[in-house]
Amino acid sequence: MSGEHGRGTEVGGVRAEAGEHGRGDPALGGTPAPSAEDRRDSGGTPGAEDRRDSGGTPGAEHRRDSGGTPAGWRRLDRRTLGVTAVLMAGVAVSAGSPIALGTRSLWLLPAAALLVGVGVLAEYVRWRHTRFRCTAERLEIDFRFAVHTRKSLPRERIRSADLTANPLHRAFGVAALTIGTGQQERITLSPLARADAEALRAELLHRLPEPSTQDGPLATLDPRWIRYAPVSFVAPTLGLAAFGTLFRVADWFGAGGGLLKWLLGLFGDLPLAVGLLLLAGLALVAGVTGAVGLFTEMWWHYRLDREPGGTLRVRRGLLTTRSITVAERRLRGVELVEPLGARLAGAARVDAIATGLHRDDDKTESKTLLPAAPKAVAQDVVAQVLGERIETVELVAHPVAARGRRLRWASAAALGPVLVLLVLGALLTDVLLVLGGLLAVVALPVAVLLALDAYRGLGHGSRGRYLVTRAGSIRRGTAVLTRDGVIGWTVKQSVFQRRRGLATFTATTAAGSGAYAIRDAAAGEGLEFAAAAVPGVLTPFLEGSAPAEASRT
Repeated sequence: MSGEHGRGTEVGGVRAEAGEHGRGDPALGGTPAPSAEDRRDSGGTPGAEDRRDSGGTPGAEHRRDSGGTPAGWRRLDRRTLGVTAVLMAGVAVSAGSPIALGTRSLWLLPAAALLVGVGVLAEYVRWRHTRFRCTAERLEIDFRFAVHTRKSLPRERIRSADLTANPLHRAFGVAALTIGTGQQERITLSPLARADAEALRAELLHRLPEPSTQDGPLATLDPRWIRYAPVSFVAPTLGLAAFGTLFRVADWFGAGGGLLKWLLGLFGDLPLAVGLLLLAGLALVAGVTGAVGLFTEMWWHYRLDREPGGTLRVRRGLLTTRSITVAERRLRGVELVEPLGARLAGAARVDAIATGLHRDDDKTESKTLLPAAPKAVAQDVVAQVLGERIETVELVAHPVAARGRRLRWASAAALGPVLVLLVLGALLTDVLLVLGGLLAVVALPVAVLLALDAYRGLGHGSRGRYLVTRAGSIRRGTAVLTRDGVIGWTVKQSVFQRRRGLATFTATTAAGSGAYAIRDAAAGEGLEFAAAAVPGVLTPFLEGSAPAEASRT
């Protein structure tokens, strides 16, 4: 550890210390150390920054700048106090308004003022006693108040440095910088001045500053892409959530049943079934509106750039701006994702398969390089990122037996609820029998169509340094993996697969979801493909598998 040495432990690259170090620290009531101008070595050079002896006690050379912060250390931005004041005021208003409307109590104003004051005071303590510094070896953050804690990340382990600025941050000109190693270690510096956050991010990530002829923008938002938002599964989900929230709020006031009657009453003397269908239509309209608004907020000002130093940077956001960085040396491939609705509309999105992405950042937007866009645009982005046109790779078709497996599973999934309704109808009421029949008429053909589509989507192949595997219907994904990113293969055969000469081959990797499967491939061909894709991994098993293949034929 460069610079400071104190009592503490280091686990997984993050160093955390606890203890009291108040001597010489004005923040803790200690005596300030002499200024830098009053202390120079014999050569006229200021003494070493923040030296400590082996016991963690500040040495005589401990220097501080004019703000009381040791030289080399920096504070968070003071505007965090204003951000906190506005935020706590909003919390006080939102929490107190329902009470004020019902009681008109005068004690609410002092209570709100007290809440804001306590929040600002707590934030002042955090700001006053938090400092950080970036050395050639480490990024360190230090907090000294009742206890002394320190976190430290080795710079060579830093995999990401992402910027986030919500509307309140943007109003005050600050941003939050989150630095992580891709595992559990993470340091958040919030807030920093926007320019300071950008400069620190560049310092941490751009280890190779030489510009490349390929640097520059790879994709920018086309407003016409918003048309793909309504065809996502988000739209019906948001519509149902809106109606559910409406009924829940009404139920709080004991008006849940009255709300339903009022809504149905809007349609006059129409039959109940028609009224329910119209309500479902309203929910869908609300969902579509919400999906368009959500897409706009998340992806407005979207831009994908390749920056000097070998990094891909995604910037996006209308109200809350976000900046996410993926180091290309950590990139193990990409995935072309085509949800059913987007695929029917001719769209796809591109996700990164990379090490260094936080495991708790498995939300789609945290790893997305390109939102839903025309498939040709998505294929162009894949080609620019990987340097290879993947859509021209000829994929190996899977055996017909794989189609039979999907048809059987789809039929079982569709007929299961039908059988339940039929049994309950025979025991309880004929209405359930009618519902079961209607469900069978609708669900079975849809299930068969999805099964056939899933079979047509199966395929695998390779080109150059990349492996390609494709599968899925409701969510079709085409994963493109680098060969050197595959660390092993898992081969699975169920009893039913073995009888039909099929097997599932899963490529394991330290990136992305960690596993990408070639489902229901021909056992012999799949084994040869896996062995050729990553030479040496499956070679010991090839001879042992040959007799089993012969026995099946």
